[in-house]
Amino acid sequence: MVNRLAGAMSPYLRSHAENPVSWQPWSGDAFAEATARDVPVFISIGYATCHWCHVMARESFSDPDVATYLNDNFVCIKVDREEHPSVDASYLAQAAAFTQGLGWPLSVFATPTGAAFHAGTYYPPEPMGGRPSFRQVLEAVVSAWTTRRDVATNTAAAVADAVRAAGESSAEVAPLPTHEQLTASVGRLETAEDELFGGFGSAPKFPVAPVLGFLQTYGADDLATRTLTTMARSPLRDRDGGFFRYATQRDWSEPHYERMLYDNALLLGEYTRAWQSGDEDAAATATGIADFLLDTLHLGWGFASGQDSESTIDGVRTEGGYYTASNRDALEPPPLDRKVLTGWNGLAIENLARAGVVLARPDWVEAAQTVADELLARHDDGDALVRASTEEQISTAVAALEDYGMLACGLIEVGCATGDGTYLERARDLIDRVTSADGFVEPQQDAVLAANGLALLDDPSEGAYPSGLSACARASRMLWLLTGDRDLRARAEAAIAPFVEQALQNPVGFGALLEEACRLGSAARQIVVIVPDGADGAGDADGANGAEDAGGADGADDAGSVGSADGTEDAGGADSAQAAESTLPERVRRQQADVVLIVAESRARQLAASGFSLAEDRPVIEGLPTLYVCDDFTCQLPEPLR
Repeated sequence: MVNRLAGAMSPYLRSHAENPVSWQPWSGDAFAEATARDVPVFISIGYATCHWCHVMARESFSDPDVATYLNDNFVCIKVDREEHPSVDASYLAQAAAFTQGLGWPLSVFATPTGAAFHAGTYYPPEPMGGRPSFRQVLEAVVSAWTTRRDVATNTAAAVADAVRAAGESSAEVAPLPTHEQLTASVGRLETAEDELFGGFGSAPKFPVAPVLGFLQTYGADDLATRTLTTMARSPLRDRDGGFFRYATQRDWSEPHYERMLYDNALLLGEYTRAWQSGDEDAAATATGIADFLLDTLHLGWGFASGQDSESTIDGVRTEGGYYTASNRDALEPPPLDRKVLTGWNGLAIENLARAGVVLARPDWVEAAQTVADELLARHDDGDALVRASTEEQISTAVAALEDYGMLACGLIEVGCATGDGTYLERARDLIDRVTSADGFVEPQQDAVLAANGLALLDDPSEGAYPSGLSACARASRMLWLLTGDRDLRARAEAAIAPFVEQALQNPVGFGALLEEACRLGSAARQIVVIVPDGADGAGDADGANGAEDAGGADGADDAGSVGSADGTEDAGGADSAQAAESTLPERVRRQQADVVLIVAESRARQLAASGFSLAEDRPVIEGLPTLYVCDDFTCQLPEPLR
């Protein structure tokens, strides 16, 4: 038996390359082998920063006896859930038929056609706490396959039918929620709030950043801020500013020490909005998150997916030992998952660019723009996106809908922050590529899932970060506000409307979708700042002191020249627009808006000619940066920013 993971793109898969298990990557060849051998398939799904994935690998997958039993009786497939999100989503849906405690590692036993007939999560090497050992589970599965094959295949067929039916039912038409319905959903969150420690429910406690975004958009700022404040002051936040994935205790203590790109990217956005709502401490928390992203997760050309919870100290592998050590500066930090994911990088680009404008940190905008440029060059050929890559390899996994939507949102924010329309045009192209008559559709389904009828259609599931549908709806709505193209708004509404009822009943699981529903049903605010061509910072916008400090954000730091998405530089436009970020008055930066476009006067004319009508007929007044504010498509008089 041969382990085939040594050449995998995924660092997670490569970490299993020395296992005695005859692992194969996700492919049709593995299922063909199972058919030829007439054996079931064992599918193990995890990710690089998953603690219990590491534990099961050490305890069971490194055990020669267990490996021999697996190799003799199964075809074994190892899947990185971050590389193959559609595979993970399909098997999570199937696993729900067998266990309520879904999570990772996800252990699935399937027929040679890929349909699950049994599933679970972590299995210990010995029976423990009512949980059978991994060997006991394997033997039971083999017994069922050899002596009760009809039961196993009938179960698999029923589960596969349920997956297909879930996809078909998603096409139902529904209206956007009313204000009263959204209020009732907020009420459910209020009821679930932990009034003592913040957050929702008891242990374990997750940040659930999309839910906080929904609450902020709805106007329940106090409810959101209570959780943001307690999290910022809790052990969930490391001393370097980054947040851990979750806490095992109700008071946010005893974290699970892995740190994910998506959590920190989204929380950067929520703390930035909290500062806009008057929470002065939130700016320092946002700055700490940005520092973590740029100092720890930034690989030089993209952001790593996360940082492991485990490290080796004095020859012993320990979870969290690095973070709790008093002398950790002398220790080797936990390794990064150096896999760059298009969608998650889009989240980081979006929130760094927006936070850079709001907190007067043009260096953050410049960093977001640099990553956007490099990601576009490496992950998008103008026809299809790449899902993931490392410095050495490009993944063969198909890009997911979330990759298109999240990257489009990031490009929109970079385009709005720099005034470079190339990013806005690339965002529009990304959304066009995934547009269907009824909303948005995965540009390409996983071939193995599709061949066996196991691909989920219009998967709305979310929790820790937005679904592909929500992300595309967000990008489409923002493009509508920039262009005035009502078809873009219609796409966004059509995408989320079928899932509104489900979301209203379970707001913790659909925060991003509810935020989009709330925004689509509310009056939009658009802000445009037109900067004079050739301006070197647009003067002192705050009067005596333009270098305004937003809770630790140094507004005097000018990021310098800014290149455009096509690799060229504009000698006046982009430089002027980005320089304006550091001199926008605080009263402007405090305003929460759906879009904030900062653009030089000449570039504004170019944008308008390209269909971005929000920039149309926006002259500067008195030679000064000029503020235009529109609420619900009614514009106030322009205001020169002195």
